[in-house]
Amino acid sequence: MGERRIAMVGLGSMNGAILAGLLSGGVAAENVVATSRSAVSAQQRADQYGIRVLAQEEDDDANKSAVAEADVVFLGAKPHQIVGLCQQIRDALKPEAVVVSVAAAVTLEMMEAALRPGQPVVRSMPNTPLSVGAGVVGLAAGAHVSQQQTEMVAELLGTSGAVHVLEEEQIDALTGVAGSGPAYVFYLAEHMAAAGVEMGLSPELAGDLAAQTIAGAGKMLVANRATADAAELRANVSSPNGTTQRAIEAFDAHRMDQAIAAGVAASASRAAEITEQLRD
Repeated sequence: MGERRIAMVGLGSMNGAILAGLLSGGVAAENVVATSRSAVSAQQRADQYGIRVLAQEEDDDANKSAVAEADVVFLGAKPHQIVGLCQQIRDALKPEAVVVSVAAAVTLEMMEAALRPGQPVVRSMPNTPLSVGAGVVGLAAGAHVSQQQTEMVAELLGTSGAVHVLEEEQIDALTGVAGSGPAYVFYLAEHMAAAGVEMGLSPELAGDLAAQTIAGAGKMLVANRATADAAELRANVSSPNGTTQRAIEAFDAHRMDQAIAAGVAASASRAAEITEQLRD
């Protein structure tokens, strides 16, 4: 990872997951500085990660100080806070520093307008499995980001998951499939386990069976991507008139395919709605 200097503005769940991946991927702790709201949380994070963490409650300029020497700045704030954060740090940034937002719905245009002209900006959409090194991240690069800078950000984020460089108009679709996607899987596990309990299994056993089955199936899906897609893997375990085929027929009868498509579309649509709300 070289000697790149990294700033993490905010250490919520997503920036924390990214930071863990960076450190495990070879970024030296002394090359990372972060900010946290309170002095207590700053000390906790410093102890947890072995990095320097500045407390915003103790220093109004903590965010500016954190980004001053950074080559890459990760903004880990809520969508409605990102533009204000860009305005706050704009004059402290090095002209070539790449600013990366991990918030949903905030466009490149919004961030570029809040920063100095020409500041490189990348919009990302990560998902929560980054915290276990198995995430998915979509990246869209702004007008002032070079190919080398895009590759640098992709390399950094690639320590925690699979990175896909997209056009910005594809980000909402990625949000619908991958950004919100872990919740769909947890929802499936929740109801698989509940069905097992209804049939007499203990909650602990039913929960273990659902979690382990989904984890194993996910590994199979990833391992076989080059030779078989999800439909083929499903067909391989669905013997004609067998138990699995009967379950699939029940799912089809209840239009599970349409329900999933509607959920993915609703997530993407909500991301677009938030973007419009931020513009107002």
